[in-house]
Amino acid sequence: MNSIPEALLNLRGETKYIDDLPETKDLLHAVPCGTPLARGRITSIDAAAALALHPSVRVITARDIPGTNQLGQAVPDEPLLVADDPASPAAEWGFRGQVYALVLAGSKSLARKAAGLVKLAYEELEPVTDPRVAKEKGLLILGPRTQAMGDPAAAFAAAKWVVQGRVESGGQEHVYLETQGAYAWPLEGGAVKVVSGTQHPSGVQEGIATVLGLSMHKVEVEAQRLGGGFGGKEDQAALWAALAALGARISGKPVKLVLSRKDDLTMTGKRHPYSSDFRIGLDAKGMITAFEADYYQNSGAICDLSPAILSRTLFHAAGSYRIPNLRVTGYMCRTNLPPFTAFRGFGAPQAFFVIEAAIDAAARKSGIPAEEIRRANLLKEGDSFHFGMPVEACQAGTCWERLIEKAAWKETRAEMAAFNKAHRLEKKGGAIVPVCFGVSFTKLMMNQGGALVHVYHDGSVGVSTGAVEMGQQVSRKIARVAAATLGIDIDRIKVERTSTLTVANTFPTAASTGSDINGMAAQAACQEIKARLIGVAATALGVPAQELSIEAGRVMRSGSPSTLSWEDLVHRTYESRVDLSAHGFYATPNLVYDMKAERGSPFAYHVYGAAAVTVSLDVLRGRYTLDRAVIIHDGGESIDLAVDRGQVEGALAQGLGWALLEDLAFDPKGRLLADTLSTYKVPDLHFMPPRMDIEFLQGLPNPKAVLHSKAIGEPPLVYGLAGYWAVLDALDAARPGGPGLYDLPLTPEKCLDYLEEKRP
Repeated sequence: MNSIPEALLNLRGETKYIDDLPETKDLLHAVPCGTPLARGRITSIDAAAALALHPSVRVITARDIPGTNQLGQAVPDEPLLVADDPASPAAEWGFRGQVYALVLAGSKSLARKAAGLVKLAYEELEPVTDPRVAKEKGLLILGPRTQAMGDPAAAFAAAKWVVQGRVESGGQEHVYLETQGAYAWPLEGGAVKVVSGTQHPSGVQEGIATVLGLSMHKVEVEAQRLGGGFGGKEDQAALWAALAALGARISGKPVKLVLSRKDDLTMTGKRHPYSSDFRIGLDAKGMITAFEADYYQNSGAICDLSPAILSRTLFHAAGSYRIPNLRVTGYMCRTNLPPFTAFRGFGAPQAFFVIEAAIDAAARKSGIPAEEIRRANLLKEGDSFHFGMPVEACQAGTCWERLIEKAAWKETRAEMAAFNKAHRLEKKGGAIVPVCFGVSFTKLMMNQGGALVHVYHDGSVGVSTGAVEMGQQVSRKIARVAAATLGIDIDRIKVERTSTLTVANTFPTAASTGSDINGMAAQAACQEIKARLIGVAATALGVPAQELSIEAGRVMRSGSPSTLSWEDLVHRTYESRVDLSAHGFYATPNLVYDMKAERGSPFAYHVYGAAAVTVSLDVLRGRYTLDRAVIIHDGGESIDLAVDRGQVEGALAQGLGWALLEDLAFDPKGRLLADTLSTYKVPDLHFMPPRMDIEFLQGLPNPKAVLHSKAIGEPPLVYGLAGYWAVLDALDAARPGGPGLYDLPLTPEKCLDYLEEKRP
């Protein structure tokens, strides 16, 4: 807590989020009206009863939009409000909870009451909720996408063992602490300012400008901090911000929109569920010779970020393994569920689960232990990924071997076997899962960012970037980068709130690139200012600039302190009329990809790691507890080890929740069954293993990221899959010879069914 100042503010409850902002006397509260069914067509909206409730009540529908009723970027399929004109094709809605009206009132309770009085007349239409059914009906958002290498058909024909199967992976709710929200003010000249809970201020800015019919320079979007994001506020925050801005524009008053938890759970997107088919071939030595997979992505009713998420699924189809012959195809299946969206891992965890399931199935048929297959097929230096990118700085084997040693895995396996032999109603299980995760946005043009740095004449420093702080401490890392570059203490650095006024044309804080891209941009700006400072120091001291540096807040000459302190130098530079501000820009180099050929190098680098998880299973009840997790992680040279360790622990919790606990279930009519946090289970302290040993590889600097670091946010989530295979290992000890179970999450209910042989 002492090393991260904002932690103390959080502990005291002093940090301010959107719902904590001061409310003016003329503020209007906004409540959205959501459709009651998964699919239908509006025939009329009657707001008379709502409007009669109180003079402050106003009901806004699609007719009131001054600009374009559209937020969709890749595909124009996302209206801000479902059209209230029965003759319009846009009068059809696609999921339960899609917004068709916005109610404004002088208090939140009044707005909620008025929203309940808005009457919707509609025609009910038959929904589709299964992605395979959507595929059969031709309901694809975009055409299928395939990546391939080698000759899978020939490899399967020559394989010793060929196994095929089906894999189901469920969705996952983000459960950010702060629900979706925005606060909008009308400004003079028709402009608007919005404080938005978004990971992508420029995207929100563009969406608001489109809806209001404004140029982007008339829309200011600010994101001070988020109470969690995890991807859920990357694309979907734009809807709520645009609604608040629309309300402010029409009413001429400030408008605040903050979703209730139930509305947030019902109306917003989650991690994409996938239904997948695989086929895997092995030779007599257990080497993977061929792999094929078809991924049926449940994209929901709106395109959102589904194309990019499917892209990352395909890029990670082979997991951490070298597979010489491969073909993988992904389908974006449009269903009548809320639009599934970005979530930590962004499609890669779903791919990892499929390849690991294929290996498990191959192990059951061949008799070769799954761990031996995994270990033998790990990527090595000089290999190539199936999309043509060379494998460089590969640490897959290093992480695996170090994990075996740190976890004392041979001894652990022997202890589990002895325990299982002696206990009939309790079994132990364990598994190891490796990780190889590519870092960069898969849409190449998004790999860019800017920074604006001011050195004030008292020696303090303000840094603005496009990075959004959402609890992951990207601000802390950027402050460390600035301090290290300028040669001063971090206490002199303040990282400012993110605003489209200070840094324009930014891209989301996502894809684990927040520190990489924005840190590099801040470093570039600091280097420019530092060069000017050194020039002034050289003149003042009468020595060549190349002999000077700034270290620990003092100008150094050939390693020895000079007479100039940081404060003296800054003030002298200010008096010399030398600019103490700079704009930095960074575009990730050497990224290239041919979408038609499906070949290239779409990632700056890869992160490697491995995790081992052990569990105890109550055979009688189907319940299990997590005993221990051991992780070896390839993190380059950490910018802040405490932050990185926290990110690994948090990602592991989220990954274990997705793999074992969080059952995101919809009924056939598209209704979310667990729509409260009393019915949707998330990991807590008691769920997590009491022993967590995390080790970062040392002495492996990464020259392709800021300060030789590596991204930390998303790769560790995949470690949670080790929990899935550990529980399945315990189930196998209780039910030897079982067929395997590839249906995530592996809840206790599914475990009990498996033990009772009620499901394959």
